[in-house]
Amino acid sequence: MKHLIPALPLVIGFLLDACIGDPYRMPHPIRLIGKLISLLERIIRKNLHNMRLGGFILVVTVLFVSSIIPLTILLLCYRIHLVFGLIAESFLIFYLLAARNLRDESMKVCRAAEAGDTEAARRTVSMIVGRDTSVLDRAGIIRAAVETVAENTSDGVTAPLFYIAFGGAVGGFFYKAANTMDSMIGYQNEKYADLGRCAARFDDVLNYIPSRLSALLMIAACPLLHLDAKHALRIWRRDRRKHASPNSAQTESVCAGALHLRLAGDAWYFGKLHKKPYIGDDDRAIEPADIRCANRLMYCTSVLMLILASAVRCILFWSIL
Repeated sequence: MKHLIPALPLVIGFLLDACIGDPYRMPHPIRLIGKLISLLERIIRKNLHNMRLGGFILVVTVLFVSSIIPLTILLLCYRIHLVFGLIAESFLIFYLLAARNLRDESMKVCRAAEAGDTEAARRTVSMIVGRDTSVLDRAGIIRAAVETVAENTSDGVTAPLFYIAFGGAVGGFFYKAANTMDSMIGYQNEKYADLGRCAARFDDVLNYIPSRLSALLMIAACPLLHLDAKHALRIWRRDRRKHASPNSAQTESVCAGALHLRLAGDAWYFGKLHKKPYIGDDDRAIEPADIRCANRLMYCTSVLMLILASAVRCILFWSIL
């Protein structure tokens, strides 16, 4: 039984997230990282003319601060007692995972769409997507929710688990800091083209392996949920590169194939239309129930990654000892 101890924080953190989700009324480390990014952006814009250099400084600073703080906390806690350290790491990992929050927010869209309240569905989906939602019809709103669940299966759950497997909670915070920077400043627009360039490229590198592993695990999860794994594999192989990001279409293409839906396509961002290719086949009309299916696929994929990450963590820990 002692051989499973290295995996305990992973499992406990995952279960905490599944049971209670993000504590909105408590200070959240990821939100604090976001405030640090905003503060550094203001300082850099005020004091530097070279925004690419400023972007590099911002990335290095945020990664260092976001890693050294949890590392210091864990070193102190484990020095006090093993149990104290395990509890502290479990809570830190809990803060890194977003499966419950992703499910809860997307299901608000599902329930509103099922009730026929398109405006309520529009308001709720606007909280979880970056695109302009005012131009979306009912099907577009549902599609946006499914796409968000599919894409964030990797960013919000499986990719953090991947880095936790190799670096514990500190590795997870390193990844989430990079991912948060990309979500805040990694835009290809006039404001962030230079400042956010380093953050966007670094996030692409960090997500390269986890996104592809997540897609393969999502395909493996399909038979467990009685979904079409064969079609999911076919669409993944065909459409996984149909995105400006090298990683974003990996899990999205699997989900589109598994549910026999057509996702993606043109979208409006900050008042500007962005032409995007479709992902998947238009085999049937999208329905609110597809959001439920996407969430089940997300959770099943996450459990498979949890099992894999726990095994890797135990093997690495005991091999080092």
